[in-house]
Amino acid sequence: MIMLYGSQQDYDAMAGRPGGKPPMSAEDVAAMHEYMGTYHQALVDSGEFVDARGLSAPVHARRVQLRDGVKAVTDGPYPETQEVLVGYTVVECASYDRAVEIAAGLLDPGGEGEYVDVRPVAEGVEDLDRP
Repeated sequence: MIMLYGSQQDYDAMAGRPGGKPPMSAEDVAAMHEYMGTYHQALVDSGEFVDARGLSAPVHARRVQLRDGVKAVTDGPYPETQEVLVGYTVVECASYDRAVEIAAGLLDPGGEGEYVDVRPVAEGVEDLDRP
């Protein structure tokens, strides 16, 4: 699984709202979606694509946790600059190195400091410690 990260500021920029990052134009957002669609289609064509989804903005998140044994729900728990999971792509490919190669293609070449995480999906308890 390739996990993509961003912040509320990224979602605000995609919506064209001013803030911590320059607003993106509708054309910029369309180009980003077109790139992701084309990239994922290439993975479909190669037989490596399993699934991909984006998540709604962090402002819509609800954190559910236990505090002294009592369920506590926090609305929109993330500061604007905190990076959170914003989407994922699942691939099935020949090697971990190939998964890393695919992941690198999901990074914006101009997005200095941008990152994605690559982790194997555990099929069962025996896979929890597998590289």
